[in-house]
Amino acid sequence: MATRAVTSIFRRGLFHDKVAIVTGGGTGIGKTITKELLFLGCKVMIASRKVENLQKAAEEMKNSLLKPDDENNISYIQCNIRKEDEVKHLISATLQQYGKLDFLVNNGGGQFYSQVENISLKGWNAVTETNLTGTFLMCREAYTQWMQEHGGAIVTIITDMWKGWPSMSHSGAARAGVENLTKSMAIEWAHKGVRINCVAPGSSIYSETAAANYGSQDVFSRNLGIVPAKRFGTTEEVSAAVSFLLSPAAAFITGETIKVDAGSSLYGVTWEVPEHKNSKAYTWEEDLKGQAASNKVPGSKL
Repeated sequence: MATRAVTSIFRRGLFHDKVAIVTGGGTGIGKTITKELLFLGCKVMIASRKVENLQKAAEEMKNSLLKPDDENNISYIQCNIRKEDEVKHLISATLQQYGKLDFLVNNGGGQFYSQVENISLKGWNAVTETNLTGTFLMCREAYTQWMQEHGGAIVTIITDMWKGWPSMSHSGAARAGVENLTKSMAIEWAHKGVRINCVAPGSSIYSETAAANYGSQDVFSRNLGIVPAKRFGTTEEVSAAVSFLLSPAAAFITGETIKVDAGSSLYGVTWEVPEHKNSKAYTWEEDLKGQAASNKVPGSKL
C-alpha cells in the first residue's frame, strides 16, 4: 500500500528515547501526529475504541516508517476514554511496556451534527463524557501514575468554538470545558514539572477520516469562505503545533491554546440566522406605557 512520505520541520531524533500516548492515534489528525512523533524518534502507544483501526494503522506505520529493529516503537491498546478502568489500564500498560511516559496527546473525541433542541440526554452525555470527562481521566491518570513524580508534557486537541458552535453545541461546551480545565491543571501541576496546553484546529482542517465521518467533503468546502488563507488546512500543520508544544522550544509555555486555523476564528461566521421578525426593540416609552396600563405609575398621563 502506497503511503505519503513523512517528514517534520523539527530535527530528526528530537524525541529520541521519549514515550507518548496518542488517543485516537489510528486515524485522521491523531494518525498524523503519531507518524511525526515516530519520525522524531518517539515510542508511541496509540489507543481508541476501534481496535481494527489501531491494528491497521500500527501495521502500516511499522512497514512504511520504521526499521525492523524499531518496530516496537509503535504499539496499540483498545480503550474507551469514557471508562475509568480502561484509562487506568492504558496508562499502566504503557508504563509496563515502555517504562515511562513523557508525553500525552489527547486527540480522541467525537460529536455529531444536531441543533440543541434535538439532542437527547443520551447523545449529550456521550459527547460531553468523551470530550471532557475522557480528557480529565486521561490527564489525571497520566499525572498520578507517572508525571507527578517525573514531569511531562500534555497536549489536548480541542476545536474552533470561540463564537459558540451552532449545530454542535454539545461538543463546543465540552471543548470549552477542556480549555478551562487545562488552565487549572497547568497551575496545579506546574511545581511537578508538568506542562499542559491545547491545540485548536480550525473547521477547515481536512482529513479523509473526518470527511467520511461527516458523510461528505461539503462540510469543509462550506467553511472555505471564512478562511483568510483560502485553502484547506492539513493534518500536518496541526501535528507541527503539537510537536512544538511537546518540545523544549515550548518549555516556558503552559495553560495556553494554539489556534491552527489561518485566522478563521477572527473572520466571518459559520452559521446563517434565518430571516425572522421575532426581535423587538426595547424603549423606555414602551416600558412606561406598560406600567401605566397596569396602574403601576399613579397619575401617569401616558
